[in-house]
Amino acid sequence: MLDTIQYLLGAGSGVFVGFVLGLVGGGGSILAVPLMVYLVGVPSPHIAIGTSALAVAINALTGLVAHVRRGIVKWRCALVFAAAGIAGAFAGSSAGKAIDGEKLLFLFAFVMIGVGLLMLRNRGREGNPAVVLGRENAPRLVGYGLGTGLFSGFFGIGGGFLVVPGLVAATGMPMLYAVGSSLVAVAAFGLTTAANYALSGLIDWGLAAVFIGGGVAGGFLGALLASRLARQEARLTTLFAMLIIAVAGYMLWNSVAAF
Repeated sequence: MLDTIQYLLGAGSGVFVGFVLGLVGGGGSILAVPLMVYLVGVPSPHIAIGTSALAVAINALTGLVAHVRRGIVKWRCALVFAAAGIAGAFAGSSAGKAIDGEKLLFLFAFVMIGVGLLMLRNRGREGNPAVVLGRENAPRLVGYGLGTGLFSGFFGIGGGFLVVPGLVAATGMPMLYAVGSSLVAVAAFGLTTAANYALSGLIDWGLAAVFIGGGVAGGFLGALLASRLARQEARLTTLFAMLIIAVAGYMLWNSVAAF
């Protein structure tokens, strides 16, 4: 059972993750698990993963509203991608629960390094805003969705950093539309993973609630600031990617010390 200070740290962590998601889009939720483990002090990595999966899914749904209002969600493409990934997320989360928590964190650190590198690589890309679901891109959406869902479920993360480039690769849509559309899949994968972990009693519901509350507030602030710093998006993404890689280095150092 966590104490009051830990719940306050959980709320603060939610604010930070929500703020980053609102500011730079996909990839922000990757810090949820390390924050829960190393800052909040959740004793079980599996509980941290299950709880963060639920929190990130709910925050993705709240963030989706703003993107819908802006008209930058390609619903048909997003729903096909998400539907294909739900089966993958369930299979991946089942495999993740069966692996030792410390080993999972060790692997998670390498994933974070990959996230940072992907964010650096995908800055400033353009695409076709008129893209629609069709015979050409449907098979690619199913393939990318299944693979991303499997990966997302295994590590208990939203997977926005993979969903966004996956949507771009499958359809050629612009990054702006991919970020908005990705939240449909992020929510679907997170809820699937969270449900699987909940069946094993691996969610701290109180921590999830305060994290979600903080995430909603942080997301609003991040989106507000993002509109004012639109021209600095590439620089912000670079700074955040470097932060992710630095945190991954810290996790690797802790994991090696534990071994």
